[in-house]
Amino acid sequence: MEIKIVLLFGLFFFLSAVVEGFSSEKINKIKEGFLNVPGGKIWYKIVGADKPGIPLLVIHGGPGATHDYLQPIEKLADERPVIFYDQLGGGKSDRPADTLLWNIERFVEELTIVKRELKLDTVHIIGQSWGTTLTTEYMLTQKPQGVVSIVFAAPCISVSRWINDQKNYLSKMDKEIQEIINVSELSGDYSSPDYQNAMMLYYRKHLCMLEEWPECLQKTFTNMGADVYSYMWGPSEFTVTGNLKDFERAEKLNEIKVPALFTCGRYDEASPESTEYYHKLMPGSELYIFKEASHSHHLEKEEEFLSVVRGFLNRVESSQ
Repeated sequence: MEIKIVLLFGLFFFLSAVVEGFSSEKINKIKEGFLNVPGGKIWYKIVGADKPGIPLLVIHGGPGATHDYLQPIEKLADERPVIFYDQLGGGKSDRPADTLLWNIERFVEELTIVKRELKLDTVHIIGQSWGTTLTTEYMLTQKPQGVVSIVFAAPCISVSRWINDQKNYLSKMDKEIQEIINVSELSGDYSSPDYQNAMMLYYRKHLCMLEEWPECLQKTFTNMGADVYSYMWGPSEFTVTGNLKDFERAEKLNEIKVPALFTCGRYDEASPESTEYYHKLMPGSELYIFKEASHSHHLEKEEEFLSVVRGFLNRVESSQ
């Protein structure tokens, strides 16, 4: 009897140690914290912090969005550290009221600090939507060392092309929907139920085609810094009145001398035509278009997206 008790206690302590070991291992793989940047503090998270591969820095869209909707990219942390951060003004980061902070130059400085403070001397970058705008400006103005490759997912590198793409998509919708959106945009009334319903139909075609939007995407909308979006972009996808309205960098893409992959969905707000245009302006870059997908092709075609990005990163590294 005493032997059985001793064995049971031994088994208990062994299992406790195993559970504790797994728990510690899990904790060691994720690192979270805050960084001081102009205007306040921003939150960051490193998934797979103990992995040996070249880190992947994820730059979310918006402006004013959060990292949450890009959660599936965490799965690439089985090979390398994957770093997320919430840009100032949204998510878990500070939300100062000073509108002077809301300009692309400040966000470029913020990105520079993230790379430096997290010691990302060698790094891959993936930007999505506004994240590609920010990445492009960062590469052109800072000319950073150690950026191994860039993934431009659902890119916005020419605002004039973006606006034209949205108008083209809108022209193909039902006349009634076009009328509702056009009248509301002209009047500046974005609060009417008819406008909200019309925009949701548009979003379900070009922003996210999934019947039920994933929790991570809904979380981004809940925690979004709407004031940042309004100040830098404008009141809607169609009406650009903010300080990004004149952003045009497509013709300078050939100045970015690192391997690049451009991705978009067939019905993406970042149209296949515009994405291919950017791709052709960057010699040696790759292009991948996801069928039956939109701006959120990383959610709609998650496994395919991860496979395409993983393959690209590994090809870049094997060619070094």
